[in-house]
Amino acid sequence: MYSVIGVAQETTFDTMLYNTLEKTVPFISIHQLKNNYSTYTILDTREMKEYEISHLKNSIHVGFDNFNSNKAFPKNKPIVVYCSIGYRSEKIGELLIQKGYTVFNLYGGIFNWINTNNTVVNTSNLITKNIHPYNKKWSKWLTTGIKTYD
Repeated sequence: MYSVIGVAQETTFDTMLYNTLEKTVPFISIHQLKNNYSTYTILDTREMKEYEISHLKNSIHVGFDNFNSNKAFPKNKPIVVYCSIGYRSEKIGELLIQKGYTVFNLYGGIFNWINTNNTVVNTSNLITKNIHPYNKKWSKWLTTGIKTYD
């Protein structure tokens, strides 16, 4: 498990992830992704309303509720899937692995990405501080950025 040590909330975040995710898709850390960003196909498995507020630069929206498992992606590039914390992306990742793709789940999802001071962009490809917190219950895990609901 990848974790950020030293801050109580982050340790609690790690515990929540450990208890929520089944760990059926290998994790990729933020550091690993950032160091090799262009070598991955990055898929956003959140819903369109979340993606439109902000997303990782150059990510492809695939959604969760209406995910098309027949959509093809290049098999010569590993895939990184992400959502808010990693649950939805784990489920999509499982489907992609069954189709023969090499897939990694971004540890802690877009919440961990934002909480560790990384940038996201809006649909105009401009850096934004806005982030969709999924819902009120899960919003407590988003500690930076501007929580923006649809």
